[in-house]
Amino acid sequence: MQPIYICANIVYAKYIPKLKISKLNIIVFIGLIAITGVLTMQLVMLNQAYLFEKKELGEKIHFALQDVVDKIYRDNGNEPPAASPIKKVSEDYYVVNVDDVFEAPILEYYLQSEFEKVKLDIDYEYAVYNCASDEMVYGKYIQSAGKAETEKLKCENCFTKKEGLVYYFAVRFPQLRHSYISSLQQYWIYTGVLFLVLVIYVYSIFMLLKQKKYTELQKDFINNMTHEFKTPLSSILIASNYAVKQEEIERNPKLNKYLGIIIEQSNKLNQHIEKILNVARADSNLIGIDKKPFNITDTLQLVKENAELKYTSARININTDKLTYSTMGDQFHFYNIAYNIVENAVKYGCEFPEINITIEQKGRYLNLNFSDNGPGIPSQHIDYVFDRFYRVPRENKKEVEGFGIGLFYVKKICEMHGWKISIKNNEGQGLTITVSIPKANIL
Repeated sequence: MQPIYICANIVYAKYIPKLKISKLNIIVFIGLIAITGVLTMQLVMLNQAYLFEKKELGEKIHFALQDVVDKIYRDNGNEPPAASPIKKVSEDYYVVNVDDVFEAPILEYYLQSEFEKVKLDIDYEYAVYNCASDEMVYGKYIQSAGKAETEKLKCENCFTKKEGLVYYFAVRFPQLRHSYISSLQQYWIYTGVLFLVLVIYVYSIFMLLKQKKYTELQKDFINNMTHEFKTPLSSILIASNYAVKQEEIERNPKLNKYLGIIIEQSNKLNQHIEKILNVARADSNLIGIDKKPFNITDTLQLVKENAELKYTSARININTDKLTYSTMGDQFHFYNIAYNIVENAVKYGCEFPEINITIEQKGRYLNLNFSDNGPGIPSQHIDYVFDRFYRVPRENKKEVEGFGIGLFYVKKICEMHGWKISIKNNEGQGLTITVSIPKANIL
């Protein structure tokens, strides 16, 4: 989304909305679909496992009760009926029509033995119909693994009469639904973990998009602010440069000095604005890298001359072993890289700074080493000097110009060229910054 500026006394910024599908949006969408798909598959598997467990327990109960009826008929010397005597009234309630006499203690023994035989480890209670009183007579609540009766769980009123039957009993499983859930504990854990991952992912995406929005607002603010500053600053420079050439100003040393200060400080402010704009362009990938063959040695020599002209107390030495090196890259940005490094060495160095620039071939890279005789950087801060807006705290130091964006810009340009940059303190005194250019790029 590019700003269009219309200049007429006041600069206005108008933004044209543009629908753009970024790589981030695609990755977020694919990730959300993937996690949602996995969670959906897990829920389907959980449902299938639940139905399977439900079916398996139902079959165990049915087979066990059928064997109980067969044993009762066998004890009475009769043949069991062809039709199934087992009636499933509800999920946890069964009525068994024996249609033959039986005793409650024998029934209880058969129920326990048959349930153990099919490995049905679940609580149950039973009741027997008494035709004399025409009521269901409660039998006993039996816990799994043969535990004692639990008064809290037993329910004598849960057994109802079944019309048309004489010799029958009923069995109830009060913990059957709980058994389904507990037997699927592993599936529930997996589902919970996947659901937690989905929640964390969605939350992270919201935070990422929120941070991205703030970053875009920050970039827009910096772009607008710097552009708004450049217009009045340009007017100040034009007016000051015109005024300083007037005879009245030239004859007045004091006014001439003041105008010189205005021009000097305006130029410094203009340089800072340009640096901020370069960083903003680098963040938005708007910096154009125009790669052309250029001579590294000649460019470093130009940096040396301009730096020594600006900082008369600095001494800059270039050691190239009498060789010249050329590479493919953007000469303008390479100059800025070298000049930023040299300028930092002067600003943060000693009273008489000395910078040694050496070029050496090491492995697969051509290394440009910028070494100074300054105080160096404390070890706890050296890993952060390339971060945007980071400035190293310094003691006993007067005001030093800058916003902490010079080295950030340097690293960004190196990355865009495919170069490497590193920094370390020298063993004795000073600091060394190394720019490594792959030999494949050397001409």
